[in-house]
Amino acid sequence: MQPLLSAEQRELVDRAGKLADVFAERAAEHDRENTFPFANYDDLAEAGFLRLSVPKELGGFGAGLAEILPVLERLAMGDGATALAVTMHISPLGQWANVWRRTQNPRLEALLRQAAEGGLVWASVTSEMGLRNDMTDALTRAEKVDGGFVLTGRKSFATNTSVATHCSTTARFEDAEGGPRLLLCQIALDQPGVTIHKTWNTMGMRGTQSNDLELDGVFVSDDRVVHSLPVGHFDARVLETVWAWAMPAFAAVYTGIAAGALDWTVRSLVKRGKTEDPVLQDVIGECQILVESSRALIHRHVDEVSSGRLFGGDVQEGVARCGLVKYVASNNAVKVLQRLVDVIGGASYTKALPFERMWRDVQASTFMPMGNLAARKLIGASVLGVPTLPTS
Repeated sequence: MQPLLSAEQRELVDRAGKLADVFAERAAEHDRENTFPFANYDDLAEAGFLRLSVPKELGGFGAGLAEILPVLERLAMGDGATALAVTMHISPLGQWANVWRRTQNPRLEALLRQAAEGGLVWASVTSEMGLRNDMTDALTRAEKVDGGFVLTGRKSFATNTSVATHCSTTARFEDAEGGPRLLLCQIALDQPGVTIHKTWNTMGMRGTQSNDLELDGVFVSDDRVVHSLPVGHFDARVLETVWAWAMPAFAAVYTGIAAGALDWTVRSLVKRGKTEDPVLQDVIGECQILVESSRALIHRHVDEVSSGRLFGGDVQEGVARCGLVKYVASNNAVKVLQRLVDVIGGASYTKALPFERMWRDVQASTFMPMGNLAARKLIGASVLGVPTLPTS
């Protein structure tokens, strides 16, 4: 079953599909060699997808969540690693575009125009070993100096930094008036003190090259501190931007991997003349139901964001709802790949076929923020009416 899309969505998805088919041919090499797919990024740029979420009046396509998420899903059907990497660029630009449309902030406008002109590629780098990535604290330290802050720390899972020119990151300012605050900062990756350590050698998602990023006395001017919040708080602005956009984007990527694996399996069964087997029909039907369930929840989330209903109530519950869409899609994707093994049999275990890579790639879904345990606890607490953190 293909998603029922609008004409605008279908045009973008068809264009993404042509790229995804090419990316699928390259994916095995990048997975085997543990390398970043630079050629894929060149193709994405040439096709205009790096300015997908930039407003039209600033030189982009003006796509919102409703158009972006089906594109990410289709790209992931070809290569999940490439789709996840470019998510770290497309999603933040979309967040800023929404804020810019409301505020007309000139600094945001300059960044978005720079992205539209090809001079800026973004990465979102907030994860740190030993700390849950829930956008409420950081181990990286910020020290106040004249005109800004100096950041020192080490980030992990720095997806897209192989090609990015700039990134957003977080740091804890211990000496803030009123208590410690979490700073959300923007830095250029060619600044003095920024080092990428090639630590990425994982079971799956190898092409993302999500290496470590070290910040050693990196200066951030005051105007590049885009937001701050009290440490240990859920924040309404972070909900509106990061959580509302990143969670469905991750959901779309992993749904795309599952849809790609299902499509590959179906084509294999047709080729082998196995379509009449009722046992196989049962498995394929279950997998399609799981994919469609994820798509339906993603669609509901888009409606809640675009209508503003997600932001009209309790902040904790809003974050929980964002985690819910990612949780369901991630676990549905894992289950799809697991069930398809019953259909494919031993062929699912060979590196000569793409299924084995998809199987490994999808395993990353359950621990990416918001991870399974954190999501269940937050959703459960919200249903029970238990505040887990203060809000700001």
